[in-house]
Amino acid sequence: MTETTRSPVAAFPTWPEEARRRYRELGYWTDETFAEFVADRCARFADNVAVVGLDAHGRETRWTYADLAVAAEQAAARVATAGVAPGDRVVVALPNIAEFVAVVFGLFRLGALPIFALPTHREVELTQFCVTADAAAMVVATDDLAELHAVVADRVREQGIEPPVLVDIRGWGDSLRHGHGAPRVRPAGRAEEDIAFLQLSGGTTGTAKLIPRTAADYLYSVRESAAICGLTEESALLVVLPAAHNFPMSSPGILGVLHGGGRVVLAPDPSPRTAFALIARERVTDASLVPPLAQAWVSAARRRTPDLSSLRTIQVGGSKLADSVAAEIGPVLGARLQQVFGMAEGLVNYTRLDDPDELVLTTQGRPISPDDEILIVDEDDNPVPDGAEGSLLTRGPYTIRGYYRPGDPGGGPNRDSFTADGFYRTGDRVRRLPTGHLVVTGRDKDQINRAGEKVATDEIEGLVLAHPDVLDAVAVGLPDPYLGESICLVVRTEPGRPRPDDLVDRLAAAGLASYKLPDRVEFLDAFPETHVGKNSRRELRQLLTQQLRPADDQR
Repeated sequence: MTETTRSPVAAFPTWPEEARRRYRELGYWTDETFAEFVADRCARFADNVAVVGLDAHGRETRWTYADLAVAAEQAAARVATAGVAPGDRVVVALPNIAEFVAVVFGLFRLGALPIFALPTHREVELTQFCVTADAAAMVVATDDLAELHAVVADRVREQGIEPPVLVDIRGWGDSLRHGHGAPRVRPAGRAEEDIAFLQLSGGTTGTAKLIPRTAADYLYSVRESAAICGLTEESALLVVLPAAHNFPMSSPGILGVLHGGGRVVLAPDPSPRTAFALIARERVTDASLVPPLAQAWVSAARRRTPDLSSLRTIQVGGSKLADSVAAEIGPVLGARLQQVFGMAEGLVNYTRLDDPDELVLTTQGRPISPDDEILIVDEDDNPVPDGAEGSLLTRGPYTIRGYYRPGDPGGGPNRDSFTADGFYRTGDRVRRLPTGHLVVTGRDKDQINRAGEKVATDEIEGLVLAHPDVLDAVAVGLPDPYLGESICLVVRTEPGRPRPDDLVDRLAAAGLASYKLPDRVEFLDAFPETHVGKNSRRELRQLLTQQLRPADDQR
């Protein structure tokens, strides 16, 4: 194929030299790159089983670390054959299949940068990723995303950018498992402080921001997470959440398990039926869940008698776990609960396995590192005393100092999300206990945390306001016992005009990811306002919570 020269990897705000030197002196940052990580672990644990799951064709796959090394090498060669070069950005939109790990490790080997998209992302999000990063390729394994590529390519081309090539891994056949089909490529891994991949923020500005991660910072969090969680060669982690998320990727996640020589078990769907069968068959020791899934597992386990005897730890994170549900994890599922609170931008907190039950059941943990700096401040950025609620700011050895913004690294989102001295404004409201454990009390950004997925309110509102009969629209998160927060779209219509009943369908047709679609739509004649005349989300949320009927799924 004809090769296209892509823009170079953008500069990004990084840690000051003094901080970088200190993190190296303390041993947090090492010289290990992701390419070296892959090669070392695959050689060190060659005969251990590394990955268990279905492949892109629905066939059961069981790779040793030696098999994974071959599969990664073949994936690198296949992607290179499609025209991807070292330094190129590649959107990876794969489900929980064995090839996900091979493709990511192959891109590390090639020196290309994965952009971790989700299979549920649609043309709005995928186009943004491709445009922002000048993506060279989009890797898919399903009919819907293969068809969607043409739409994304057209949208990218309209903005004067060369569209990404389609890499449908279903066409690779058995080349990964048998180690043939494409010529080898020379490893070209990136330096340990170069950007290694791009993750996605939850997005509070209508579009997700790209998070630059390096081997130096990310592998530190992986190593420490694996140690905190007690992972060994005997560990078997069940991955039921989308593998591209930061939580199942590194907290301790796929990378943490592979760092320790354990086994990753990929679930094709998150249902208790599928998960319980895999736990029994594969003798799973650890699993990572969001609160709705934890509730579903507890409910299903009460109705059945699944064999969960191998389970050691169940992590719950992504959004706050209700204390009442936390108290049921151990008695019903027979495993130790570990609460996890973190963000793809960096900071991760864990309850420790030897913490008292009271802390495990009622807090969201304490930071990984003694050098995670935590500030809890009021609305004027003044520190609040321990025990008082405030906004969480943080910086440290694995928390980024700025988003990936080609041509404008110090632009708007970075000014809004980071203080002048490098603290990241997480948008979370917390209380800190004398033990250092954090209790999450809410959010102070215009963002909805639906079942662990962060949804920017103005992304929904902007699309709805394009409707000719809509005068105003506000999306708010409402408390939901299953989802944590459900999405409620509140609409004011033009006087005398009928109330549209197709808003959710319009949002879906516009290419919005399914998890961002409103769970309910309400119509009001007037919205509560702040003292300066802006819509008051807080009062609107209170009004809806107190006065409207319980949330019904209106999709």
